[in-house]
Amino acid sequence: MINAASIGMSTRDLYLFNQGTLFHSYRTFGAHPIRLGDDSGVRFAVWAPNARSIRVVGSFNDWNGKRHAMLKVGETGVWSLFVPEIGPGTVYKYEIESQQGKIMLKSDPFAFQSELRPGTASIVTDLGGYRWRDDSWQRRKQEESPYHEPMLTYEVHLGSWKNNGKELFWTYEQMAGELVDYVTIMGYTHIELMPVTEHPLDQSWGYQATGYYSATSRYGTPEQLMFLIDRCHERGIGVILDWVPGHFCKDDHGLRLFDGTPIYEGANPLRAEKPLWGTLAFDFGCTEVQSFLISNAIYWMDVFHVDGLRVDAVASMIDLHLDKPPEMRTFNKHGGSENTDAIQFLKKLNETVFHYFPDSLMIAEDSSSWPAVTSPTYMGGLGFNFKWNMGWMNDMLRYMALAPKDRIHHHNLITFSLVYAFSENFVLPLSHDEVVHGKKSLLNKMSGTYDQKFAQLRLFYGYWMTHPGKKLLFMGSEWGQYDEWKDAESLDWKLLDYPLHNRMHHYVKTLNHAYAQLPSLWERDCDPGGFEWIDVHNAAQCIIVFMRRGHGINEFSVSICNFSDQPLQSYVIGVPEPGFYRVVINSESNEFGGTWEHVPELIESRPVIWQGRPCSLVVDLAPFSFQLLTYDPGEGPQMVETFH
Repeated sequence: MINAASIGMSTRDLYLFNQGTLFHSYRTFGAHPIRLGDDSGVRFAVWAPNARSIRVVGSFNDWNGKRHAMLKVGETGVWSLFVPEIGPGTVYKYEIESQQGKIMLKSDPFAFQSELRPGTASIVTDLGGYRWRDDSWQRRKQEESPYHEPMLTYEVHLGSWKNNGKELFWTYEQMAGELVDYVTIMGYTHIELMPVTEHPLDQSWGYQATGYYSATSRYGTPEQLMFLIDRCHERGIGVILDWVPGHFCKDDHGLRLFDGTPIYEGANPLRAEKPLWGTLAFDFGCTEVQSFLISNAIYWMDVFHVDGLRVDAVASMIDLHLDKPPEMRTFNKHGGSENTDAIQFLKKLNETVFHYFPDSLMIAEDSSSWPAVTSPTYMGGLGFNFKWNMGWMNDMLRYMALAPKDRIHHHNLITFSLVYAFSENFVLPLSHDEVVHGKKSLLNKMSGTYDQKFAQLRLFYGYWMTHPGKKLLFMGSEWGQYDEWKDAESLDWKLLDYPLHNRMHHYVKTLNHAYAQLPSLWERDCDPGGFEWIDVHNAAQCIIVFMRRGHGINEFSVSICNFSDQPLQSYVIGVPEPGFYRVVINSESNEFGGTWEHVPELIESRPVIWQGRPCSLVVDLAPFSFQLLTYDPGEGPQMVETFH
């Protein structure tokens, strides 16, 4: 047994780790190149409270740990060892002997770099050498509120956005060029990276991790990932990391039975097992696990400058019964199905993140109806600042798959979301989950003929973009990828050679840039006063019309959606102001793949009261069409601008 100070560790830090409040655990645990006395080397530290013995093995000792036995640090459950004359690049593992004498080779839970799979060893890495260039981005974040700014996120799986063939991945550094340029040109404000934490199986997409502190080696080094994030910030693009604290995979080199006992997953297998996924849930009531996970969230923001986390599968964390067969169900001490440990963990997580990074994004992927997910913890909420609106997504995709004749009976599917649109701070997701094997692509979910599918997808995107809430779109959906997403192959970029796909791509780009330029579409996303129905009850013709308002007096826009397959001439809608209304986008324009050669640039209102408003517009509506209008207080056509 050794004391902490003798190896350059803080007794107080180890105490805080055991208490669940060491929120920068990565500065203590793992493999750190340091100087101890006159010697340079690496200090290893790992939590394994029930191990009989632990040795560091690796390339430096021919995987024979006899001379490199770790020692316990007091009564903390932590083991440590300083090994001189080694440094970055050293490949290592922990050889752990359980109380029963079983020998296990484990990767470092705090490893900052890992071998390329199928290798599973950890690699000593110094993460302090990268020189960041994003000072202006960091200042900009401090000056802006995400609630009142545009947020249009492009969700990316790095292995299949573009690649050179099966398992021939682009590097983070390559992505920092073409991907970031593309996202900038297309008008997205953020990139969301599907999990880049180290994982053994490509097909898990990173959602079953073994290395929570290790950026996957599939795409290069940690410094290359830093370069990708830095490049995003230089171009004004925020970076959100998909983060998976709900479960971890069972691979032998990972966290499962780490010291021969279930220290990360907890002792009750009915609680720990996630049978649907074949994974294990973290023991959220364990204070050391809390230090491990909360520090991990801080780590990605602190060391990698990530701007926010999309927290995966919140519903499965807070519900003890979700995806569990009846024989595996457990109950909390009050007899309910709520996982009270997970709920307290999420509150603590969000409080801690916002303490250190008040400008960050914490986004819950939550399919439940749990209340106050985005309310502050002091008001009884979970403390996130945004939540995915899964209800809106499910209703709308179901509606768009209906034949036009059936839509008149399901009008509520396109209007119900406004009943609860301001109960949380929502993101409207059109994510990878909706285009995986067996679910069809977004384009192919639309009903009707080939041409009608494109028309309806344009309509759907228009409604999505102007509906209250921030936005997220999965890669490939911007040009109407026809096949489902294939994670082992590159996206179907060749489709851009075909007119309808190319024009869909142009439409989405135009829509994206219009969104960014119109404060009415995002300034009051979280404010009921930023939305007004104009025409909500026209189920017979499958039409809805609504307004979005910004903070300015005349800062408003009008969205007109015709979800029927019938054209309508001289359709009348009420508007609040006299004068001219500019047609920002008409989805039936020929330039977007529609049939209209000429779209009016301006429409003048009439002094005729309609739908409770003092003025009205007369518009022609194509089948399956979307129009976005803005009020132009100028004097007519000479004031016209277009979004291209």
